Amino acid sequence: MKRRSGKVSVTKGRMYEIIRAPVITEKSTIISEHNQVSFKVAMDATKPEIKAAIEGLFSVKVMAVNTLRQKGKLKRFRGILGKQSDYKKAIITLADGDSIDIPPGV
Repeated sequence: MKRRSGKVSVTKGRMYEIIRAPVITEKSTIISEHNQVSFKVAMDATKPEIKAAIEGLFSVKVMAVNTLRQKGKLKRFRGILGKQSDYKKAIITLADGDSIDIPPGV
């Protein structure tokens, strides 16, 4: 990661490490009407890195990046207590006219 005059440059390999998977839920479908998409991202990724990765991988203009850390739920399976993994989610607001097509089932 290098900073040049307020911009962050991220290598192609780091871009693929940062952006893990799209989040496909009812809420992500609702926010897509407002030109937003959500992705699971690396826990150590910063907002400028996420913005640079999205712009580099999908060739779109990112207006805003909001992040949250989602705690894993406690689940029981056959009486044994387990825990789902924690993950970081990023909600990306795209510029008007830009879109990222995420096919269902990805």
